[in-house]
Amino acid sequence: MEQMNQFDHNLTIGDIVQAEVRSGQYVGELVEINGPRMLVKVLAVLKHPEQGDLHNPYNPDVPMFHERRALSYTEKTTVLKRDVKRYSGQVPDYSASLKAATAAEIEALDRLQRWASKGLEQLQQLQKEYK
Repeated sequence: MEQMNQFDHNLTIGDIVQAEVRSGQYVGELVEINGPRMLVKVLAVLKHPEQGDLHNPYNPDVPMFHERRALSYTEKTTVLKRDVKRYSGQVPDYSASLKAATAAEIEALDRLQRWASKGLEQLQQLQKEYK
């Protein structure tokens, strides 16, 4: 394996890493190192990317509400070194990990939606009482 120059991660080509890419998290193989960036080949999805405008989180009234797909199996993506770390677990199956990550993101949004709905109900009741 090719040894890279020393830096804070001390990773080598071929290492299995965890990478954060546009609000998603992936397990992948380190393929190449280019200065401050690393090329990672995607092997599994740990967290599905968030939908919407990342600069205006939880705001549905933005000019463009972005759809973000998870990166594909074996897709290569460039990632800043600061967003890459060694992955020590078993590499999950891509298809199963994608389904689990999507289900987890749906559950998180559903929980947020239910929380917002209950909070809105309570505030509307309090608003009536405050008159």
